[in-house]
Amino acid sequence: MDGAMRVGIDIRDGGLARVTLRRGEAGNAIDLEMARGLLEAARACAREPVRAVLLTGEGKSFCVGGDLREFSQLSGEALQKHLIAVTDALHDALRTFAAIDAPLVAAVQGAVAGAGIGLAAAADVTLAADNASFTAAYTGIGYSPDAGASWSLPRLIGPKRALDLLLTNRRIQAAEAAAIGLVSRVVAADELAAEAARTAEALRRGPTGAFGATRRLVAAGLTADLGPHLDREARALAAAAASDEGREGVAAFLGKRAPDFTRTRPRP
Repeated sequence: MDGAMRVGIDIRDGGLARVTLRRGEAGNAIDLEMARGLLEAARACAREPVRAVLLTGEGKSFCVGGDLREFSQLSGEALQKHLIAVTDALHDALRTFAAIDAPLVAAVQGAVAGAGIGLAAAADVTLAADNASFTAAYTGIGYSPDAGASWSLPRLIGPKRALDLLLTNRRIQAAEAAAIGLVSRVVAADELAAEAARTAEALRRGPTGAFGATRRLVAAGLTADLGPHLDREARALAAAAASDEGREGVAAFLGKRAPDFTRTRPRP
């Protein structure tokens, strides 16, 4: 089975991309082909005029992390080379999703572990079913984190909580994940798909260029000094105001109508 079958990518005419992990029978465990499939999906989103991305996983669990059965078949240098290939593809996918303007929505259910937490944390909006549970799992098998978990978790939940999860592998439920900031909000399991679709569709209709600028500002602001960051904000706002999106937004507000950002030209 190749990466295209491991990960589905469906880009609708209106610019909504649906990326689906398709190893439900294996808990959507990430093997080399799935990592490559995620990278191809991310590159497709970067190539096409995508306005929002919805990431989901088939089956009972969103993603249980790396495919330990695959990894256990190798040892020594061969295992190291294999894991580097897996993480290179997975990390390139995360970098690609982070670089595009289109916001990323993740809908997670069931078990979310290891790299699954990294994927959930990478999304701009993460919706968790009320049956979701989260565990880092890495150190429990003698591994260290990947999928950006050691970068994203301290920024989302703070270094103390991040180390608590990463070192103890404590399993937390969806409500606690929302309370500490790991996920955006919790919805009933039977409403997850519909709520995620509504959220992604609302973002698809929004100002994609402004979303991209906002994503970059938030990311940069985590490590920037205040003065330079204020300058960066000012330049971004000026560019947004002069764009087709900005003009449409103001015209709609003054005309007391809903803006139609889908008809504006994307910013270069």
